[in-house]
This record gives sequence, structure tokens and C-alpha cells, in this order.
Amino acid sequence: MRIDRASRHISADASAVFGAFTNADLFLAWLPPAGMTGRLEHFDPSTGGGFRMVLTYDEPPSDGGKSGADTDTAEARIAEFDPPRRIVWLVDFPSEDPAASGTMTMTWSLAEDDDGTLVTVAASGVPEVITPEAHAAGLASSLANLADVVEQSG
Repeated sequence: MRIDRASRHISADASAVFGAFTNADLFLAWLPPAGMTGRLEHFDPSTGGGFRMVLTYDEPPSDGGKSGADTDTAEARIAEFDPPRRIVWLVDFPSEDPAASGTMTMTWSLAEDDDGTLVTVAASGVPEVITPEAHAAGLASSLANLADVVEQSG
């Protein structure tokens, strides 16, 4: 089974990093990768909660987004919420495209050290419409945004 992974060291303690997963404004500032903006339609950062985010492309792809001509929609349920160490999302992408179907599991792990926090994400069950290269770029971009948001607010 395909598992996409990415990680980044952030110069902040794990509680501050975890806070960016629970504050709607910070969440919107870091999760959308470069080239996209996000809008939250639902946000409940707790076990059993989740979020619905509509991502809009700055420059729509020629074949359109997963859920519209210029959008991707992500619906996530939070299966595990263990502050400040771990969050597990079960993510679906509502779409008419069968290649976007299925539930992707994203496990976010935070490991604090003397210099900050190592944030690691592992995604399994990635829909085939998301290429490994595009996913790697998107994850790296979101992690860079997370570092910027947390390090600037801390």
C-alpha cells in the first residue's frame, strides 16, 4: 500500500505547533498548499469532530479540481486527538471522479526535542487522482506554512 510521508522541524514547542491544528485562523493560514486558498465550512478540532475545507486554486488546472472547476473539497473526521503528540484524520474528497474516491488516513505526529518539534505526516489510502509527486509538493508546502505560522506567532 502506498504511504506518502513528509516531515519538518519547527522551532517551537509541541504545544504551540499543536495549537495551529486547533485554532481555525491558524489552521486556514497553514494547511492550504502554495497556489491555493482555503475556506472552512466546518471546524471541530476534537476526537469525533472534524472539518470541511474548500480549497480554491489560484490558477485552476486544465482538467479542473477534484470537486469543481477550480476547487478541491476535503471532508475530514478526527479519529484520534492526542494533544500535543498526535492527530489522525480520515479524509474524503467529495467528487464525481472515481479516482478521487476512498478515505485517506493522515497521521500527524509531533515529537519535541531541545530545538523545537519534528512534525511528521503519513498519508495512506491516498486517492489515485493525487500523484505521489503532487502530494509530496503539497505536504512540503503545508509543512513550510505551518513552520511560518507557528514560528511567527510564537
